[in-house]
Amino acid sequence: MRSRGRKPFGDIPCTLSRSTQEILPSAHYEGASNERKEDPSLAYLCGSPVARSASKMGYIGHHGVATLHKYKYSGVDHSLVAKYILQPFWSRSVTLFPLWMPPNMITLTGFMFLMVSAYLGYIYSPHLDTAPPRWVHLAHGLLLFLYQTFDAVDGKQARRTNSSSPLGELFDHGCDALACAFEAIAFGSTAMCGRTTFWFWVIAAIPFYLATWEHFFTNTLILPIINGPTEGLMLIYVCHWLTFFLGAEWWAQDFRKSIPFLGWVPLIPEIPVYGVVLFMMIAFGVIPTIASNISNVHKVVKARRGSMMLALAMLFPFGVLLAGVLIWSYLSPSDIMHSHPHLLIIGTGFAFGFLVGRMILAHLCDEPKGLKTGMCMSLLFLPLAIANALTARLNDGVPLIDEHLILILYCLFTVLLYLHFATSVIHEITNALGIYCFRITRKEA
Repeated sequence: MRSRGRKPFGDIPCTLSRSTQEILPSAHYEGASNERKEDPSLAYLCGSPVARSASKMGYIGHHGVATLHKYKYSGVDHSLVAKYILQPFWSRSVTLFPLWMPPNMITLTGFMFLMVSAYLGYIYSPHLDTAPPRWVHLAHGLLLFLYQTFDAVDGKQARRTNSSSPLGELFDHGCDALACAFEAIAFGSTAMCGRTTFWFWVIAAIPFYLATWEHFFTNTLILPIINGPTEGLMLIYVCHWLTFFLGAEWWAQDFRKSIPFLGWVPLIPEIPVYGVVLFMMIAFGVIPTIASNISNVHKVVKARRGSMMLALAMLFPFGVLLAGVLIWSYLSPSDIMHSHPHLLIIGTGFAFGFLVGRMILAHLCDEPKGLKTGMCMSLLFLPLAIANALTARLNDGVPLIDEHLILILYCLFTVLLYLHFATSVIHEITNALGIYCFRITRKEA
């Protein structure tokens, strides 16, 4: 989730974007004045006649086009591992890429490494509960390491070629959002997680979504001293490589057998190692990260005397997505989390990518109006899936439509929705900024 904006580091800005102003009262943001009240951007939010001239032609309105030209990235990375170990490595690695290679091509190549990794996991462990050949674990680790490297190098390539743009940030973070799903499948095959694989996606998606939400309000992407893009990914590819020596079965047996010095632990039912890892990641990774995200947003809202409830409302679409999938899984007569975990994770992963993409775009373009409604487009299939699962309760356990077909349709719906969003936004941004997505040269005026 390292973005490729113009500024790799920076302080939290003291001015607020319109996305924050929608939640914070205008009388309290810095620089409020009579001139500000006449600004077309505020008229756009109020639905005045000026707003009609700024209506959207696609995903981006006229105000958004103007904002894209002025957008500057701000980020803070507190990771010591990144600063002292990985940053020097990445700085050397970027010199291996030719100057003509566009940053977005590096991003896409890195993302494709994870697609290959997930495909290997599916081929050799269709239900993610059987052990693949040991070389697959080595491949998983290597492909994830390459993804992390390419994800970090793309921003350096952008600054190296003077081709940084808001499109780069959207493209980078969009691929990162989808990467949560593909890496969850890869890790599920390594650790033989089975139905629990979905929960590994959840603990990756929640911090990612809340980091995007925090960025939406603070205008700064803040990576703490221990964070997912650095230490989190390092831990995962080390786990892949260790599994080459230990075997995937090590993860699936009781933790007291896999870790002998914990054999004394009494009165706890049999828990596989991956279950302990899941609990540890939630307790020491996810919960502290969520607390930090909410605290940082609360500071901004409180300083401007705004509504924290309205800020929290931005989390609603993601909450509905999770709740809908969990209800569907609970009602499912075929236990979709076990029978087709890869389809469930991919379909939900692309729905998640759409939510994240819409939020990032609203931040880049400073166009929050209608955001939550637009985000809910990715949720439209879930009522159908839940209703179909309910029919099984009335028909001796047989749903109206086979759930495998429903899952395939769910994946098609979310993938096509995401691709429509991505291609449309790329087209609109490249036209607005006079750039290409996969070329460094600018378009002729």
